[in-house]
Parts: sequence; structure tokens; C-alpha cells
Amino acid sequence: HPRSYIPSTQTDPTRPVFYFLLCFCCLCLLNFSRGKGGRVNLAGEVIRLAEEVEIQLETQKKLIKQIESHRAQWAQQRDIGKREADDAKEVKDHQPPKPPLPLKDDADDKDQTELKQTQSPAPTVASDTKLGQHQAVEVKEEVFKTNELATSVGSPEVVIPILVIACDRVTVKRSLDRLIQYRPSPKLYPIIVSQDCGHSETARVIGSYGDQVTHLRQPDLADIRVRPEHRKFQGYYKIARHYRWALNQVFNTFSQSTVVIVEDDLEVAPDFFEYFRALYPILRSDPSLWCVSAWNDNGRDALVDPSKAELLYRTDFFPGLGWMLLKEMWDELEVKWPSAFWDDWMRQPEQRKDRSCIRPEISRTITFGRKGVSLGQFFDQYLRYIKLNTEFVPFTKQDLSHLLKEKYDEKFIKDVYSAPWVKLEDLQQGGSLRGPGPYRIQYSSRDSFKVFARNLGVMDDLKSGVPRTGYRGVVSFLHRGRRVFLAPPEGWSRYDTSWS
Repeated sequence: HPRSYIPSTQTDPTRPVFYFLLCFCCLCLLNFSRGKGGRVNLAGEVIRLAEEVEIQLETQKKLIKQIESHRAQWAQQRDIGKREADDAKEVKDHQPPKPPLPLKDDADDKDQTELKQTQSPAPTVASDTKLGQHQAVEVKEEVFKTNELATSVGSPEVVIPILVIACDRVTVKRSLDRLIQYRPSPKLYPIIVSQDCGHSETARVIGSYGDQVTHLRQPDLADIRVRPEHRKFQGYYKIARHYRWALNQVFNTFSQSTVVIVEDDLEVAPDFFEYFRALYPILRSDPSLWCVSAWNDNGRDALVDPSKAELLYRTDFFPGLGWMLLKEMWDELEVKWPSAFWDDWMRQPEQRKDRSCIRPEISRTITFGRKGVSLGQFFDQYLRYIKLNTEFVPFTKQDLSHLLKEKYDEKFIKDVYSAPWVKLEDLQQGGSLRGPGPYRIQYSSRDSFKVFARNLGVMDDLKSGVPRTGYRGVVSFLHRGRRVFLAPPEGWSRYDTSWS
């Protein structure tokens, strides 16, 4: 390969001097060997040889520049050749039966603000594991073609797949119906349903959507060996295994650059796709962010401002429940992916690394699944009361640069700590406060945070010291129509991981 013999592009400025001295010494030796008659042209010989050396050096520099200019092309040709060889091998080994993600004509696409009714899909027989492997090969080819449209980070043509994590809920139909109803373009938002559990009725429901979705089946359905005291958590172990497998399919088999993950019991808002489309370049450009979530943990009707559907926040708490992940982040997480309880693992400092997520004032997803590994308790207490946004917000037409850390932090800290510091009783019924706020309630310990949170109606649990929806320790919400910041003292610097 040409790279093996390319000289350094950094030409040593001492080379001409070295050659000059070398030539001078040689000529001196030659002069002594000749005797007195050779001294007459010594200076002329030295000058002539030095000029020849300089000419050779200039020629060498030009050759180096030419080689460097073609180095990138050689590397690109090598990569293309390798990729074509790999693709040819895959095509030879696997003959896919049908396209799982058809690229429909542009005429089938629609404007972001339009909604369409879900079409009744023709029933089909769900594919088996071997067929799923064939599908994966063809999906990879389709994705490669589609990704050619992704010309830049902020391009509206970036493909954003939706990964639906499914198991044994036939009510996945409700989730898929809304995704297909609100999806602006099958080409830009391919829906991939990854099913665990081997539940035949759920597989039939997913298969009934035909080529509107791609149906994958997690092949390893065996129980996972766990220590005796964790046998009751077998479901959590299987969920973590399924997530790992499904995300590897999206990023490694299908070669995608990003994905939005939803579960089979989530219903999405009309502007769900618009929301993630607009925030993709923000996530891509800000290294202090590691996810975008559609979920507000304190998104109950009484705690959010219904007139501010466009309001977005940074949060240090990983929300999940409809969230965007980049391939680079998956590469970091996959090598140490946990065997169980993956969401709480994500909230640990070792994974979060002081990075934040974006979350909305009003959730772009709600969960309707009471059945699950948590036995419905959390659903009954909190999740069932989350408000789903119904107003379409044209996020892609807005300037969202205020969410970048440097801009956001300056305004956020000013807004929080310029708000009047009030007592809890002032906010409660019969209190002396008038006006919409904002007001600040200050906590100084884990216990005081939990007391205030319970009395104000927000979630009081902490994970590695981080409160739900918290940013820099601050939880923002409405209470009796007033904006409230539940905040630590000014000058906050870090979370105390013992507050858990």
C-alpha cells in the first residue's frame, strides 16, 4: 500500500545545511588527495553541489505533497472495496425474501403538520428466527441506501428509526397505530419492532402490519442464571438482555447513526416525530448531552403549564420512556451493559458522567401498560396521571440553541436564584402569595427535599442523589398555577450520591 512508503510531510529545515557540510567535507578530502592544483575551483564546486541538493529537496517536497493529496483517495477506495466485498459476501450467503423497510416514493411522504388515519393492514404470517436474519441483511442494505440522504448533522434527511421493544402485550397495536398515524415519512422514520418472549398472539399482531414495520425476534428465550435471591427479578434480566440485542441490531446490523426507543405500552403525541427531528442536531452538537427524552416524570396535569407546550428543559435525571440515543453513546455503554435494571444503571454517575438529557414540559409519550414487571404499583401511583401533549409544536422551525449548556446554564441559574425565596406554607392554600411566580423553595438535605416534594405533589425519590426532572439539583413545576423551583442553596456544585 502507498502509505507504507510515504515519507514524512514535515521537511527538516536542517537538511540543506547537513548536505552542504557533507559535500564540503567530501570536497575537502578530494582537494587534499589532488594536491594544490585542485583548490582553484573548490568554492565553485561547493556552491554547485549545494544548488543541486536544494533542487532535489524541492522535488522531494513536491512529491510528498502529491502523495498526501491522494492519500485520502487511496484510503477511501480501500474502504469502499472492503465494504463492497463484505456486502457481496452477505448477499451471497443470504438471499432475503422481501424488503422489510420499503423506500416509498416521495409522494407518499407528508408534511410534519399533517396527520393520517391508520390504514387497516393486511394480515401476514410473522417471520421465524431464520427469516428475521434474512430481514436483517436486507434492512442493512436499505438503511445504507437511505443514509446516503443524510448529508449533514442538521439535515432534515437524517434517518431516525423508531425501535419498539415488545414482549407479550397484544396491546402493542395501540402503540403501533399511533406511530404509523403520526409518522410523516416511512422512509425517514422506519419502525423496527423487536419482540422478546416468543408470544405467538403478540407476534401475530405485529405481523399484521406487513411492510409498515420490520419485525425482529430476539432469538435467546432461555431463562438467565441468577443468584437465588434474584430469581424474582428474572424479568428485569431478560429486559436488559433484550435491549442489548435490539440496540446492537439497530446500530451494528442496520448501521444506523441514531434511534428513538419506545416500549410496547407507550402512546405518542402528534408532534413526537417533530420533537426528535428538531432535537437531533442539538444532541449531536453538545457533548454535555447524552439523550433526548419525550417524558416528564413530573408531567401530571396539575404540575405542568398547558399553555407552554413548546417549553423544553435540560435534566440530569435519565427519564427513558421514549428517548433518543446516538451510536457513539451506545458504543460507550454496550461494552459494560448491565445484566439487569438497566435504567437505574444509566442513572449512576459512572455512566452519566455529568451529562444531561433534554425533556419537555408536557410529555410526548404516555404509558397505558399497567401489566409489567413492576406489577402496576408505580403505574397506579404516578404514570397513569401523566398528561400527553395534544398540540402540534413546529419545533424544527424554532431556534433551539438556548438548550446548549453554556447558554442554558446562565439563564437557568439567574431565573432560579432571582426568584423570591418563600416558605412552604406561603404556597399552600390560604397562603399570602399573589401572582404566577416564579417562587423558590430551598432544601438543604435529603430529608428536607423529600418533605417539600411530598407536600408539593412532585416525585420525591432520588437516584444517585439526582431528583426526577432535576437539573443542577433544581426541580421546576407548577403548584396551584404558580411556577415553583424546588432548589438547593445557591452555589450548588454536585450531587450527593448518598441521597438515594
